[in-house]
Amino acid sequence: MRVAVAGGTGTVGRPVVEALGAAGHEPVVLARSRGVDLVTGNGLAEAMAGVEAVIDLANRVTMRAAEARAFFEAGTRNLLAAGERAGVRHHLLLSIVGCDRVETGYYGGKLRQEELVRAGAVPWTIQRCTQFHDFAGQFMASMPGPVAAVPRVPNQPIDTREVADVLVGLVTGEPSGTVPELAGPRREVLLDQARSLVRARGGKRLVLPLPPAAIGKGGRQMAEGGLLPTEPGPRGTRTFDEWLAEHAGAARR
Repeated sequence: MRVAVAGGTGTVGRPVVEALGAAGHEPVVLARSRGVDLVTGNGLAEAMAGVEAVIDLANRVTMRAAEARAFFEAGTRNLLAAGERAGVRHHLLLSIVGCDRVETGYYGGKLRQEELVRAGAVPWTIQRCTQFHDFAGQFMASMPGPVAAVPRVPNQPIDTREVADVLVGLVTGEPSGTVPELAGPRREVLLDQARSLVRARGGKRLVLPLPPAAIGKGGRQMAEGGLLPTEPGPRGTRTFDEWLAEHAGAARR
């Protein structure tokens, strides 16, 4: 099967492309580095020729509501329209657990993306997923300097390779609407993860607790469990500690 992967060069896009190839499918990467711009639509029609299914992983991390909504709305509209013209039988969107309970500009953009997929003409599946294991590292990367302030946010992170396997299984099946939430094997606390990451990498960066209220209403909602799954569903098996042992070692080399 020829499967288009929007955002196929990203954090979860790369393992998805690998998993599709390993399963005998033909992945088509939709990314600006491959000459496809989802927001403008440039190069999209040509890339979608012969595509039977789409996995939408396209992403732009921003807390600005207008920017997030503009990106997800334009990209999703263009991708759905191109899919309809190409006769795509299945559009699979990866969304985020808690995007309907945590009020941030970014999550508002993801909610709008879900709305467009549900209203579109292409048969669809939406898979909400918890944060990935690199969530703490991404959070700290947004705060340069010798000190990082990180909130005590509970989350249930999952390995991107396990996410990729679930998505490949879904996209090659029948469209299923909104499916049960996908999450990692156990709960973690973002502050503790950040400190573990610094220690594992042999760093000396000071990690201090950040009051959730300091990052607004969304921060308080995260601290209250807004990022945690609320229903039974598929669960990964690879823990944050296992991921850390592999990736911290790679970072030191």
